[in-house]
Amino acid sequence: MGRVTARRRVIRIRDGAVNARPDTLVAEEPLEIRLNGRPLAITMRTPGDDFALAAGFLVSEGVLGRADELANIVYCAGAKDDGSNTYNVVDVRLAPGVPVPDVSLERNVYTTSSCGLCGKASLDAVRTTARWPVSDGPEPVRLSPALLAALPDRLRASQTVFDRTGGLHGAALFTAEGELLDVREDVGRHNAVDKLVGRALREGSLPLSGTVLLVSGRASFELAQKAVMAGIPVLAAVSAPSSLAVDLAVETGMTLVGFLRGSSMNVYAGEERIVMG
Repeated sequence: MGRVTARRRVIRIRDGAVNARPDTLVAEEPLEIRLNGRPLAITMRTPGDDFALAAGFLVSEGVLGRADELANIVYCAGAKDDGSNTYNVVDVRLAPGVPVPDVSLERNVYTTSSCGLCGKASLDAVRTTARWPVSDGPEPVRLSPALLAALPDRLRASQTVFDRTGGLHGAALFTAEGELLDVREDVGRHNAVDKLVGRALREGSLPLSGTVLLVSGRASFELAQKAVMAGIPVLAAVSAPSSLAVDLAVETGMTLVGFLRGSSMNVYAGEERIVMG
């Protein structure tokens, strides 16, 4: 546990000068997620917050929605020859009475750090499995462009591992007033979001009504799906959205902002939450 970074030898070339030195890299290792003892998914992730990652993944799959539906999460026994634990296998146990999906009928999931759940992109599936509508909460969410423009710097200032490696994604959850609630980092952007959502599930904070989710990369369909499944009304990304992410945002009433860089941004859906002018 705690293998967030690793050291590797690198040859640095700067202005014609060559030298060898150790470099700090972000760690990437597989995590197998089991559900009630049965293998469900493998994701390449940065070790840390593994229980939250597994819980968040199951929220996005529609399996979990409340803290009391989760009995416990444990690391499975070690897989090394000497019997030591690799901390790369977790088993999620559901509470009694919580329906267990028939994983034999599901896809064999291999989740890479770049594409996530590439084969499961169905607007209908999200619409039928989402537990809550995308909701502003007690008060309407209204965001000024200036507030949105300030969020990437707040995320970047909280990315401690990025400062050491420069090689991983960040996801942050903010209030509608711009207060930072949580931030997670991972080599996979979808994992960083799962860690946020999983922590919220275990704290009994779902749905995340009235919040803003900011991601450091692009806004794929999968990230929009995870936001919708957690009840998040605003998703902002520093890079481009996909067409399917925009379609999902329009269908569910979520606000989707892309290319959030400096004072510039594109609003692709849910413009009623942005205070123009």
